This record gives sequence, structure tokens and C-alpha cells, in this order.
Amino acid sequence: MFLKQIFALVFLIATTHSVWADDAPISRLKSFLASSASLTADFKQISFDKSGRPAQNSFGKFYLSRPGKFRWNYQKPFVQEIVSNAGKVWFYDADLEQVTVKQLDDSLGSTPALLLTGEVDIEEKFILQEQGKEDDGMNWVKLSPKNEESGFKYILIGLNGNQLGGMELSDNFGQLTRIYFSNILLNPKLDDALFNFKAPKGVDVFEN
Repeated sequence: MFLKQIFALVFLIATTHSVWADDAPISRLKSFLASSASLTADFKQISFDKSGRPAQNSFGKFYLSRPGKFRWNYQKPFVQEIVSNAGKVWFYDADLEQVTVKQLDDSLGSTPALLLTGEVDIEEKFILQEQGKEDDGMNWVKLSPKNEESGFKYILIGLNGNQLGGMELSDNFGQLTRIYFSNILLNPKLDDALFNFKAPKGVDVFEN
């Protein structure tokens, strides 16, 4: 279920304006994580079934404001929103008329979502391995969680030159998700209201 896969949808920060001291993909990734205060991007998400065949394509808009604020607006084929602010994450599914609220705290310490807060040392939480360049032209870096109870097997981060191009996540249930980013805007001024979620009238709200 999509809302239960939120932490599979991590987006690491991209920039096209930095000068790299080291051109290696891992060094670029570290620079991405440290370089941007805010970001917007369009995204395409592809979900694969257990046999590796594409099962669903989703499209939407992503917003990020560090520290700790992000918003995923899924527009097609279903309207869904994921908002993080003030130590909480809201998951809204319009079709189900349901909102789930979770605490973004140490209990999620090894999940990809916490990478967005700017407070996680990736070398402390993950084993990093360069994967080389694939047919899509991107250099990929593999992040394997050191915590065996993290809920996922690995994250792949795709670097398109000096810019983030995509990510892939494989969870422990055999589900695979890949996301491609486009129209990236670095350090725009974002209204704080973007990250203030208010449940629509009539929906069920469940808070953990």
C-alpha cells in the first residue's frame, strides 16, 4: 500500500552550482546532502511487482525546506500527499479519505526519510558503494542500511552529472520503487504554509 511505502520515497538534495573537490559519485552525494536549503522538482515514480515488471506509474511535485520539512504531492493517477514538519509526517490518501500521522523520531532512525532532515550521518547509518554508470547515463551510489531492522534492503541514488537524477529503493517485502526527477529548482523561496498540513473535513485521522 502506497502510504505504508512513504519512507521508500526519499529524495536527496541536488545542485548544479557546486564545485566538487572530488569528482567521485560518493563525494557528490555527500555534497548534495549538505548543500541546499530548499528545492522543488517534478517527479515520476515507477513501482515494480515482485517479478520486476512495471506495475504503476505516478507523477507529482516535490518540495523540500531544510531542516526537516518536505512535501510530496502525488497528482496522477491518485491524489495523495505526504508532508513532514515539526517532527511529524502526515500521509493523506484522498481516495481512502484517510490521514495517518507518524512521529519522525529515533524510532525511524534508519529509515530513508530521516536523510531529509539534514541531521543524519550517512556513513554512520549506511554502507556506501559506487555502482558505476548505467544505460540511463547516471552514476549510481548504493546505500545499504547497517540496521538490519530498517525495513528495506538498499537505496540507490542516481547522479546525472552534477545533479541528482533519480533514486531506487528495494524493501524487505520484495517491492521495488524507482523515481526520476526533472525541472529541479535549487534554493527557491518557499512559503512555510506548504508544510502546514490540515486534514480535509470528513476524513479519518489516525495518529501513532
